[in-house]
Amino acid sequence: MSTLEPERGTGTGTLVEPTPQTSHGDGDHERFAHYVQKDKIMASALDGTPVVALCGKVWVPGRDPKKYPVCPMCKEIYESMGAGGDDGKGGDKK
Repeated sequence: MSTLEPERGTGTGTLVEPTPQTSHGDGDHERFAHYVQKDKIMASALDGTPVVALCGKVWVPGRDPKKYPVCPMCKEIYESMGAGGDDGKGGDKK
């Protein structure tokens, strides 16, 4: 029996729509320390502006990054940049 068809013999039916699954907390995928430019972190600490990590995540830092493992994507990008940090990104975990 489909939820879009009325039950036989009653003459009316009820449309049942699935309830969307939402999450309001930080999931495991959010539990990483990310690499961000140092000057961006300082600006965020002063005025609350969001930062962009090497992996593309955008957020306002507010936790101690030492408590979390490093984001695998950030780590891979940072290591591919070499020791010089050619584009000025990386080096700081937030």
